[in-house]
Amino acid sequence: MVSEQNKRLLSLIQKSNLSQYKNLNNYLQVILNIFQDDKEEVKFCLSHMKYIKKMAEYVHRKTGQKEFGELYYSALLFEAPHLLDSFLLYMEKDRPAKERFYLPRRKVMLPLVEAIQRLADNELDELFLHMPARVGKTAVLTFTNIWWANRHPEGSNLYTAFSDTITRGFYDGCMELMTDPTYCFADIFPMNTVVATNSKEETIDINRKKKYKSITSRSIYGTLNGACDCSGLMLIDDIVVGIEDVLNPERLNRLWNIVDNNLITRGKSGSKKLWCGTIWSVADPFSRRMDLLQNDPKFSYIRYEVIKLPALNENDESNFDYDYGVGFDTAFYQMRRASFERNNDMASWYAQFQQEPIEREGSLFTPNTMLFYNGNLPEGEPDRVFMAIDPAWGGGDYVSAPICYQYGNEYYIADVVFDEHDKTITRPRIVEKVLKHCVNAAQFEANNGGDDYKEWIENELLKRGYRLNITSRRAPTNKAKEARIFDRAPEIREMYFLEDGKRSKEYQMFMQNIFSYKINGKNKNDDGPDSLAQLCEMILRKSVKTYFVDSPF
Repeated sequence: MVSEQNKRLLSLIQKSNLSQYKNLNNYLQVILNIFQDDKEEVKFCLSHMKYIKKMAEYVHRKTGQKEFGELYYSALLFEAPHLLDSFLLYMEKDRPAKERFYLPRRKVMLPLVEAIQRLADNELDELFLHMPARVGKTAVLTFTNIWWANRHPEGSNLYTAFSDTITRGFYDGCMELMTDPTYCFADIFPMNTVVATNSKEETIDINRKKKYKSITSRSIYGTLNGACDCSGLMLIDDIVVGIEDVLNPERLNRLWNIVDNNLITRGKSGSKKLWCGTIWSVADPFSRRMDLLQNDPKFSYIRYEVIKLPALNENDESNFDYDYGVGFDTAFYQMRRASFERNNDMASWYAQFQQEPIEREGSLFTPNTMLFYNGNLPEGEPDRVFMAIDPAWGGGDYVSAPICYQYGNEYYIADVVFDEHDKTITRPRIVEKVLKHCVNAAQFEANNGGDDYKEWIENELLKRGYRLNITSRRAPTNKAKEARIFDRAPEIREMYFLEDGKRSKEYQMFMQNIFSYKINGKNKNDDGPDSLAQLCEMILRKSVKTYFVDSPF
C-alpha cells in the first residue's frame, strides 16, 4: 500500500511545473521508490509512469533537451518488463532508427501488441492474429516470446510452425535478442540469464535447467507428446504449408488431428494460446478452432479475440507501407492482386493477402468466366441507363448500386456505389450518380426502411428538376436471395465489367465482393451479387413483350 507520506509527496509534485526537469525527475524517483517498497503496487506505478513518459517525450521533442530524453527512457525501462509495447521500444533503443524492427512498423503493429498485452494481463485466453506474409508477424512473436518467458522464468513456453526451418529460425531469433549486445535485454531483465541451450532440440533454459524448458521451438510434425509442455504461452505460427495442403482435404484433416490431439493437449490449465498465420480455408486448423470457440457451448467460457489485418484496406490502400521503405506499398499489393486475377486464382489472393478464406469449389464468379472492357463504352447513345439499388444502414452491410449502360444486347457496368456508411452519406451519393450518368430507371429493394430511403432520393431529384422512373420490389428471404443470385449468375457473367487498372477503389471493392461470393457455405455479405441479380431482373422485365390478339368470339 502507498504510504501517506508518499501520497502527500506525490500531491505536491503533481502541483509543480512538470515541464521542468528537476520536478519531473523527482516525480519519477518517487514512483520508483514506491515500487521498490511494494511490488504489488505495479498498476499504481504504471499509471503514473505513463504520464511521466509522455511529459518527458513531449518536452524532449519540443526543446531537444537531452535530459528529458533520458527521463523518457528511464520511464520506458520501468514499463518494459510489464508492457510489451515499452519492451519492444526499449529493446532497440541503441540501434539506428532504420535498423530497428518495431519503431518503423509500430503504427501498424500497435493494435496487435495491445491485444497480446490483453492476453498477458489475463483478459483473454486465446488470440488470433492474421496478416499477409513478410510483414513482421513472426518477428513480433519472437520478441513476445522472450518477453513472456523472462517475465515468468519458471514457466514453459512452446512455439510451433509447419517446418523445422522456421522453428530453427525462431530459436536463433530468440537467442539473438537475449545475447546480442546491440539489444537492451540485459537492462530490462538483469536478473535473468540463459543457462542452457540445445540447438538440435531448439530449447532454451532461463536461470536454471528444467525438464520442460523455458522456451521450446518445435515443428508441428515433430515430437510433441511427452517432450513438450506449456504452462505459459503457446505460439502457433503458420502451421499450414500452403496451397498443397489446402487442395488436399485429407492433409488438412490430418493436420487438424495433430493440432487437436498432440499440440493443444500440451497446454496446461491457465496457459495462453496465440494463433498466427494465413487462414487458407474454412477447414484449416485456424478456422476449425474458431468454429469451436464460436459455436460449441462447451467452449463458451474461453475468452478470445480475432484480429485480421488485410494487405489492402477499405480504401484499397496498403496497410503495411512502413517507414524507411521496410514494408509494401499500395502498388505492390495491387500488382499482386492483378496477377492473381489474371491467373483466375482470386481464392489465393483473398486467403493469403486479405485474410478471408474462400472455398475454391464454391466460387460462383471467377475472372476467367466473366467479361471485361477497357473503360471505353461503344459509340453512340446507349439504349438506356439503369441501376439497381440495394439499400443498407451500416453495420457491415454495403449499399450496392451498380449502374448499367445498355447497347443492344450488351450490358456494361460503368459505375457503382458500394458504400458501408449510413444513409446520410449514401443517399446523396446515389443522387449524384443518377445525375452524372443521366439514369433513366432505378429499382430499389424494399427492405426494412427501404421506402424512406427511396422517397428521400426521389424528392431530392425532384428538387433538382430531374424525374427518374423508380420502382421497388420486396426483398426476398435469404434462401430466395441465394437462389436468385445462382439463377442469374449466367446473365451476370455476360455483363461487361471494368478491367483491373480501370477501376476506382469503390469499383474494386465491388468486384472483390463479387469474386468472394460462394454458393456453398457462409458469405460475409452478398450485396454486390444481389444488386447485379436485381439488374438482371430489370433486364428480363424490359425484354418481355405483351401481344394483344383479336378474340375469336
